[in-house]
Amino acid sequence: MTKNEKGRPLHEAAPKDQHPDFTGDNSTAAQRSRLLVALETGPKSTIELRRTWDILSPAPRVKELRDQGVQILTNRVQHATECGKLHRVALYVLLSTAAAGVGT
Repeated sequence: MTKNEKGRPLHEAAPKDQHPDFTGDNSTAAQRSRLLVALETGPKSTIELRRTWDILSPAPRVKELRDQGVQILTNRVQHATECGKLHRVALYVLLSTAAAGVGT
């Protein structure tokens, strides 16, 4: 890749700490499922969901889960990216899946 080319080489596309359960399915249903699994292990930031769980737009997936009755709290926090820059992002906290009958 030359200095003027944009993007990353294909061999660098997937982060080394990608979640091991990721099967490569990027359907919205698969992303919602991964999001639930991720939140069941504790609060997750937008940055972590994108990088580790391969959910590039967590907010719509959160809304879809909320529409199904899942209770998810959104807090605003400052979170550093890999290059060290602070960003104000969402931190999602799973409160309950009981009303929707989804999850575990």
